[in-house]
Amino acid sequence: MSLVESLVSINKESSVPVYLQIANSIVAQIRRGTLRPESALPGSRVLALALKVHRKTVVAAYDELYAQSWVDSYQRKGIFVAKNLPDIAPKALIENVTAGSFPDKTFFEVDETRVPIAKLYKQAPPHNIVINDGFPDTRLAPVDLLMREYRRFGNYQFTSKYLMYGQEQGSENLRIELAKFLSETRSIQVNPDNILITKGVQMGIYLAAQVLLAKGDVAIVPEPGYLNANEVFQYAGAELAYASMDEQGIDLDAVEAICKKKNVKLLYIIPHHHRPTTVTLSSERRMQLLELAVKYRFAILEDDYDYDFHYSSSPVLPLASADYYGSVIYVGSFCKTIAPGIRIGFVAAPQNLIMPLARLRRMIDRQGEQLLEEALANLLKNGDIGLHLKKSNKIYHERRNMFCRLLHEQLGDHVSFKIPDGGFAVWLQYLGRLNARDVSQKANEIGLTVSNGEDYFSQSVNTRFIRMGFASLNTKEIEEGVDILSKAVRKLS
Repeated sequence: MSLVESLVSINKESSVPVYLQIANSIVAQIRRGTLRPESALPGSRVLALALKVHRKTVVAAYDELYAQSWVDSYQRKGIFVAKNLPDIAPKALIENVTAGSFPDKTFFEVDETRVPIAKLYKQAPPHNIVINDGFPDTRLAPVDLLMREYRRFGNYQFTSKYLMYGQEQGSENLRIELAKFLSETRSIQVNPDNILITKGVQMGIYLAAQVLLAKGDVAIVPEPGYLNANEVFQYAGAELAYASMDEQGIDLDAVEAICKKKNVKLLYIIPHHHRPTTVTLSSERRMQLLELAVKYRFAILEDDYDYDFHYSSSPVLPLASADYYGSVIYVGSFCKTIAPGIRIGFVAAPQNLIMPLARLRRMIDRQGEQLLEEALANLLKNGDIGLHLKKSNKIYHERRNMFCRLLHEQLGDHVSFKIPDGGFAVWLQYLGRLNARDVSQKANEIGLTVSNGEDYFSQSVNTRFIRMGFASLNTKEIEEGVDILSKAVRKLS
């Protein structure tokens, strides 16, 4: 057996194709210097016989090596390790100078306070159960269906079209199917030109704020509310005006009082399962809010991120479904429908707003991922998204019931909460001397990551309330999570 044959190893049980295993083994030996430039490689028949594979497999491996410039092929002579290898060592800028560590700070001036101090993602301890703020269970995500569509596009002769630059508004096929989906599920009558595809809801909020708000403009936001949206409005230069929340949603008397005193440019609202309180804006208030928007000529930014998840009653149609004047900017996402890591969101609005949003999107992110968008368009067209929503709704409904039952049984004397009609989380208040910060710290010590209550209120510190997500936990995790939480509470009581 020659040197090359003895150095090549393959595993026919591996998911990596055998021809790639052969090619990768030869590349590894070239890099180590075991196979020198211009040294001959065995013929395809000889290597195939030694490795007990089909000759075509070895030919494919050699073709791969040739494509990467690791080998040269000479007619009637054979295959040789390339004289000029593709891995080229870079030249130093200055000779005989050892590279130092990367600088800790810039030499030029940077205003570190220019961008608001947003809390960046922090990984929970690896062995902790995590009760998050309310996210879907990624284990239920229809990844197999998505991969099916990717594979289908991989076999299409026009796949290369979707690997090139495309429309800033997003895939036309996705916008067509999304327009149908919004019409069928939400009675929002839009056409593809009224839709901009974004990377999640957050991008849509940012784009709208940058286009509509300027320094000194007033934006009304709920309190408590979604602080990440508030930061976006402030970064655009807006002054925030706060309207309180009650059991029917945002206080519209407070909204009108603000409008009478200030020139309001935008109002931000989460009408279904408000974040964080889980309250749904009543039908009456929706119509009143639309009337106020017309009367005071402000934009309504309607964030409907989890409209599709209802358990106890039928959903109330979005504000955008009854917007006859063009007051509503409707933003939504498939990040909750499928998984947070699948970054597909959308903005639906009159075209005179969509166009500047698309131009701004081009500045910061040329376009979305066309193959992903085309795959999602097919899932919508085939009805796969609708089927997934029906299945996941049933599972989340059962988890909500179990989570709330265990909270009542184990923590009934220490907490107060209302069972939410839909969504992914419960809005809970600690009673007595308990506060979220102490409970979070104690729970973390014994294996549970849970909110410390600091991410909901802008005007004051109130750590008696937390938002507790149940959807991402299976039944065993729910039992363990509530059990650890009750132990933490008992230690503090």
